[in-house]
Amino acid sequence: MIKVALAEDNVFLGQNMMDQLTAHTDIQFKFWAQNGKSLLDSLASGELVDIVIMDIEMPVMDGIEATTILNQQYPHIKIMISTVFDDDGNLFNAIKAGASGYLLKDEPFDKVLESIKEVMDGGAPMTSSIAMQTLKLLRFNPIHVEQSEDFNLTSRETEILEQLCQGLSYNQIANNLIISPKTVRKHIENVYGKLNVHSKVEALKVAQKNRLI
Repeated sequence: MIKVALAEDNVFLGQNMMDQLTAHTDIQFKFWAQNGKSLLDSLASGELVDIVIMDIEMPVMDGIEATTILNQQYPHIKIMISTVFDDDGNLFNAIKAGASGYLLKDEPFDKVLESIKEVMDGGAPMTSSIAMQTLKLLRFNPIHVEQSEDFNLTSRETEILEQLCQGLSYNQIANNLIISPKTVRKHIENVYGKLNVHSKVEALKVAQKNRLI
């Protein structure tokens, strides 16, 4: 079972999310904190979690600051942003802080559940509009990569990288290519190794900079 914690200051939204998570058989809901400091205090007290669903705007300590600290102190814990904010500033800061996913709060619970599982499988789920926004953002903020470097991607790896950069989940890529999600995951691990990156966002930057897709 996936151990999930929630950081959300809106009581109605928090209660609704907690109820849905608690009712799901694949999820072990651990606790609900109403600000970033309370979240970190609960973790410091010994609460064990695999992933945190993190709001951005909260009192005492916001989600960006909490994500930064959590990523430093508990690097094994995944963080998925759940917010109403779709501006470039919050998106960039959340990614920089170490978030593994970025969903808008109008996503249905099925999407949230799928994204939790995708994050735990090493993916970086995003609301489709956020994924497109990220691509646009990266076009204006490319990272430096030597143009002469030969990444030696296979045709299959390039195909999977293209679909990953379109915001598709591992399962969707597997269905499109008629292969297993495990095989997709292995190909993505190989792609990350060849590109010398550790996340989907970094892979997007390298792919855009070097016209790999």
